Amino acid sequence: MTAAPSDHAILFTPGPTEVAPEILREMARPVIGHRGLEMQAILADVLPRARRLFGAPEGHEVFITASSATGLWEAAIRNTVERRLLVPVCGAFSERFHEVAVACGVPADRLETAWGRAVDPDAVGERLARGGYDAVALVHNETSTGVANPLPAIAGVVRRHPGVALLVDVVSSVAGMPVEVGRDGIDVALASVQKCLALPPGLALCAVSPRAMERSRARAGKGYYFDFVRLKGFFDRRMPMATPSVSHIFALQAQLRRIDAEGLEARHARHRAMADATRRWTAERCAFFAADGCRSDTVTCVSDERGLDVAAFVKAVARRGYAIGGGYGRLKETTFRIGHMGDHTVAEVTALLAAMDEALGEVRR
Repeated sequence: MTAAPSDHAILFTPGPTEVAPEILREMARPVIGHRGLEMQAILADVLPRARRLFGAPEGHEVFITASSATGLWEAAIRNTVERRLLVPVCGAFSERFHEVAVACGVPADRLETAWGRAVDPDAVGERLARGGYDAVALVHNETSTGVANPLPAIAGVVRRHPGVALLVDVVSSVAGMPVEVGRDGIDVALASVQKCLALPPGLALCAVSPRAMERSRARAGKGYYFDFVRLKGFFDRRMPMATPSVSHIFALQAQLRRIDAEGLEARHARHRAMADATRRWTAERCAFFAADGCRSDTVTCVSDERGLDVAAFVKAVARRGYAIGGGYGRLKETTFRIGHMGDHTVAEVTALLAAMDEALGEVRR
């Protein structure tokens, strides 16, 4: 039995993903005060790099919070939605985006799409044409199903309704797939760091448009910790609003520098190449859950139609030193997921796939 050359299970889950040793070492640096000049200098370096990552032009704000992206779902909703929110639902995480809106007391409607299919831009347009909405909340890359929604096309539809803001979860796409906040007119783009950014979980980032800031200034009852206006007041001075995870900010700075050195286009191309290798494996041995034409470049959701014991297979892969993801939510028993994201290489994906072949042979004996 071959095994991964590592002292731990190498993460190919759909998040968290593997973190480079040099980034982990950044986390071990001595902690500094978060109100001092050193932190201000770090944020002065980090924020423009993060802006480029999101494709956000000057005039857009970038905020960093010590939270998961779930907190920024709540922030996006509470700062920008006054009347009614439309949530295209095509998987477990877009379903949860709707649940968060309801929990925030915001009127929210679901636009249902079959799991494994991409959201239809025309369906979004038809619903918006009925009126009554002032925002759309979209998950770009649905991690539970391996579906990448057509963000530029959906954004184009939303732009035809000038009073409607676009709030986008780019959690498992930014730094792995193109995200262009300025080009697509995205009002809030939000992400956590443990997926394509390849950092330990614990931080979230968002890019916020001037229109979203204007809405935030007019909103009451939006809370304290995630108030965009309050956040801006601190980040304008290159300070975190509240006590951050200083160690994560060290790691974020180092990782953004590495991403800039690689280049976003090269990083996106590497993710496509890893996805292509995984798709070839899947096409030959199993089946895709996501429909052709909408498959993610960062997560592949695999469906085995021959009765594979998914839990046993995931354990067999783990015995070979690799961690992959089981199915999520209603897909738990029938699918497994491979996260080909972050700083992984095609060679590392190829080694994983060889271990998965061994595991298939063991489980199917």
